[in-house]
Amino acid sequence: VQLQAFGGGLVQAGGSLRLSCAASGRTFSTYTMAWFRQAPGKEREFVARFRWSGGTTYYADSVKGRFTISRDNAKNSVHLQMNSLKPEDTAVYFCAMGGGGYYVERYRYWGQGTLVTVSS
Repeated sequence: VQLQAFGGGLVQAGGSLRLSCAASGRTFSTYTMAWFRQAPGKEREFVARFRWSGGTTYYADSVKGRFTISRDNAKNSVHLQMNSLKPEDTAVYFCAMGGGGYYVERYRYWGQGTLVTVSS
């Protein structure tokens, strides 16, 4: 399995970015897809997730109402639409695939990360 994340960049506070994660290598119907992020000097933290086969989406409280996770079945891709960005959203964002939940250890496959910088 390979995951490739892209779409990061520099944006002003209040702006929007859309991250994408292209997945390849095997079928994913039993896995959960997720986004995590890691700010400088901090641990990697959960952002959003959903089970590939369908079901409820989950978000960290810090992004609820501002970020939306979605998928494109035809392209085996997962997206993270980020609106109303804040400087504290600055981090490297990683897509991940695995067993689900909120913890890094639950995810076996990781993309390389894409940097999001939000200026004040």
